[in-house]
Amino acid sequence: MLRRTLSGASIAAMALLCSAPGTPASAQYAAARTPDGNPDLNGIWQAMGSAHWDLEDHAARHGPVEALGALGAIPAGLSVVEGGTIPYQPWAAEQRAKNLENWLKLDPAVKCFMPGIPRATYLPLPFQIVQTPTKILFAYEFGGNSRIVWLDRPDSEALAPSWMGYSLGRWEGETLVVDVTAQVADTWFDSSGNFHSEELRVEERYTRTGPNTLRYEATIEDPKVFTRPWKISMPLYRRLEPNAQILEFKCVPFAEGATYGHLSRDAEASEAEPED
Repeated sequence: MLRRTLSGASIAAMALLCSAPGTPASAQYAAARTPDGNPDLNGIWQAMGSAHWDLEDHAARHGPVEALGALGAIPAGLSVVEGGTIPYQPWAAEQRAKNLENWLKLDPAVKCFMPGIPRATYLPLPFQIVQTPTKILFAYEFGGNSRIVWLDRPDSEALAPSWMGYSLGRWEGETLVVDVTAQVADTWFDSSGNFHSEELRVEERYTRTGPNTLRYEATIEDPKVFTRPWKISMPLYRRLEPNAQILEFKCVPFAEGATYGHLSRDAEASEAEPED
């Protein structure tokens, strides 16, 4: 686990900034509006940081080149979990440890399966929001995945569970609130084995905090795995390149190397062994 320390001067400076006049904590950015009067979330957005690798505090660690490319390492990162740690039930904490030990073989994203919600939001690739009065499209670069948030189907339910779940949205002032249900149990929250069951429910909140920033929050509830609901939060940033767009990322060819690369290496090693 990471440990962070601040000098007395740093703490005093932070306290001064937080209490400075003219910067009330309740101040909220008023976003531009769409023609129907709702906050405009249209655009291409991307999370920064390393939540995709581990939602909690973590040091940098070695990783297989097949999964990480030339970097060959998982970067360090700070927790995005409110309170720092995920409140697992004892049996589930043991399962998470087993998942982490075998993450390259077990992580669904390594196999290019749909990442589920909330993980799709903080994968290290952009996604696009396309907004209409009755529905909102989320198009993710990873695997060409997408989902629709329905604004005009209150109290409706999914016909069957799916990898990206069933999303019902509503507006609460400046915030888009999305309730996600009916997700299959096969997805993970990150590459460190953090997982859930088929009872997962996610409440997402998207709030504009500036011309080019969104605040993303997700409350996780799964009584089968966790002792209580818990929340993650992070900023999302608009891609500002003049020609920004969602490109094609079909990860299957890369996943084959991560999943089956050891077989080719074993074969090469066997061929290199001298005959008796």
